[in-house]
Amino acid sequence: MTDPLRPSRRDAIAFTAGTLGAAMAFPGGTFAATIGAATTGAALVPYGATPSKRQLAWHRLEQTAFVHFTINTFTDREWGYGDEDPAIFDPKQFDADQIVAAAKAANLRGLIVTAKHHDGFCLWPSKFTKHSIASSPYKNGKGDIVGELAAACRRQGLKFGIYLSPWDRNHPDYGRPEYITFFRNQLRELLTQYGPIYEVFFDGANGGDGYYGGAREVRKIDAVPYYDWPSIIAFVHALQPMACTFDPVGADLRWVGNEEGEAGDPCWATMDDKGFTEEKGNAGVRGGAIWWPAEADVSTRYGWFWHAYEDGQSRSPANLMKIYFETVGRSAGLLLNLAPDTRGLVTDEDVANLTAFGTAMRAMYATDLSKGAIASASSVRAGHDAALVLDGNPESFWVSADRAPVPTLTLDLKQPRLFDVVRLAEHLPLGLRVDRFAIDAQGPTGWTEIASKQGIGSQRLIRLDAPITARRVRLRITAAAAAPAITEFGVYLAPVLLDPPHIVRDREGVVTLTSDSPGLAIAYTTDGSVPTIASPRYTAPFTMRDAGIVQAISIHAAKGAVSSVGRRNFDIRKSDWKILRASAPLAELLIDEKNRTDWVAPLTGADGKPCSVTIDLGRSVELRGFVLKPGWHAPQGAGDPAAWRVRIGDDPGLADAPQEQGEFSNIAANQAPQRLAFARPHRGRYIEIAFTRTAKGETRLAIAELGVLTQ
Repeated sequence: MTDPLRPSRRDAIAFTAGTLGAAMAFPGGTFAATIGAATTGAALVPYGATPSKRQLAWHRLEQTAFVHFTINTFTDREWGYGDEDPAIFDPKQFDADQIVAAAKAANLRGLIVTAKHHDGFCLWPSKFTKHSIASSPYKNGKGDIVGELAAACRRQGLKFGIYLSPWDRNHPDYGRPEYITFFRNQLRELLTQYGPIYEVFFDGANGGDGYYGGAREVRKIDAVPYYDWPSIIAFVHALQPMACTFDPVGADLRWVGNEEGEAGDPCWATMDDKGFTEEKGNAGVRGGAIWWPAEADVSTRYGWFWHAYEDGQSRSPANLMKIYFETVGRSAGLLLNLAPDTRGLVTDEDVANLTAFGTAMRAMYATDLSKGAIASASSVRAGHDAALVLDGNPESFWVSADRAPVPTLTLDLKQPRLFDVVRLAEHLPLGLRVDRFAIDAQGPTGWTEIASKQGIGSQRLIRLDAPITARRVRLRITAAAAAPAITEFGVYLAPVLLDPPHIVRDREGVVTLTSDSPGLAIAYTTDGSVPTIASPRYTAPFTMRDAGIVQAISIHAAKGAVSSVGRRNFDIRKSDWKILRASAPLAELLIDEKNRTDWVAPLTGADGKPCSVTIDLGRSVELRGFVLKPGWHAPQGAGDPAAWRVRIGDDPGLADAPQEQGEFSNIAANQAPQRLAFARPHRGRYIEIAFTRTAKGETRLAIAELGVLTQ
């Protein structure tokens, strides 16, 4: 069903699908092109779906910040249950300008704050609930985190947006019609009190167990009819016409299908109207009737909210740059999460990595090697010369003649230049016209193809495996639905960024350090100190039998480059562990210290009891929690566990009632290790972990690894 609130389809009028079969002789082979035919001299009109005014403005932001901060920051959870006491929310050093400055340092151009997460706690003094910042000690109940961040964004020149969870595990009316009135009232507050809003992010998690005003029950909803999403989207646009909406039916932006910061290659901005799947969200649909571009939400840490145990595991500048190329570089929008700590500040570690990432990006774009180049094309439409790709104006662009076979656009850089990044962009108001293209470089022996891709869109970044030197670079359109309209063609040299070493420990406690790039030196420490180039060099695996910390850096001596610090906190080794019993065979895979071997088991065992495994730790220890790594590659019909309960003791029978239970928050979308802390420590040699339901109702589950927390 086509939703009238989505951007309308615009069918091609002047350009009709056609095959010219034109071939071009080329060193190493022959290349054919399919170019849309048109009446010579016909007006230049859009091809297919095109972005709305607000979508076009969103595309031009390219990368923005997410800020996950609420009562979960103080409870060490990812999803709050809804029964949290507002009295625990007290960020004594909260500094909106420090948070916005951290985003700006990373070259992020907008900021979205979690005004209300699933627990229902509001970061603004909503008039419609007491479960808000007004009931907290922060500024004696007079604070307004949403307002402070909005003001800081205005001061520092960032756009401001809001996240409002449709699911509210605190509100007594959730799941009933009355809640929708409450939800709209809160939405109105957020859209009318804080100035211009560039995006409203609606989370896809809806319905389940919760506090619900003391009912403590499970409430299921059918999201589309319950919320009446088209009317809510229209409500947003009536109050904030330039605010893009994320995710629901009829929204302006779609989910990219994962939380890893990886868009499809290609990632088309168009979709069909036949139902969303994660696969389609990741790749889009070429020629789809709806302009529904992908937004890639990913966190600087494993979790979305700050957790002390993740200090030292912030994404490195090199990893952030990789994510940038795999999202923005594939025409998706990057939404990078920052997680302030209980002080109300982004940690020094996160700020340092964000700043280094932003500095590297600015350095890459500071020298446009195509500046001053001479642009020429094999075919030009009147008024759209080749030189327009170099003027920095997104409103001007090169267009080839309608029937030109294999249009080419060549940059003469006037002298040999060293580069490893090619940047392209289409003029989006004319639609997605290019299907496939290639990049060639001219060397002493002639032209050589250095890259070949599908789709350009709002921005296409091609990063070569290694820098090359060339004076002339050529864009070759090998297939297109309409004459290409290219607004940018540039070449750049990316700065050297090193990933920190991989730190792995096996069952016997042997630690191995490795680097992605050959020839790098590795320096490391095990005493808690931060490694430097003067620290001991890694030469061979070493043993760390029980709990400890390993920190390491990669060093490229010739280029004077040093990575950020990699860090792993290890608990007790697993050499003495055994599987005492399990509801399905091959449970040994859960304790093999190999994250890519999955235990797959029925949710309900042959005895009718929930799936479970009991581990003999070899000795009695004080347990403070456990760690679960989701399945690496779950087979069809197997999913992630959603809820757990634990028995611990020195009697292998473990006949007593479970001491702890809880949920795996957001596990289906985020495959990072889940760290589950107990309410209090429990001593025992044996631990039984039972799994009572799966995240998406699957009848089987898949788990890669289990560990315990004693520290």
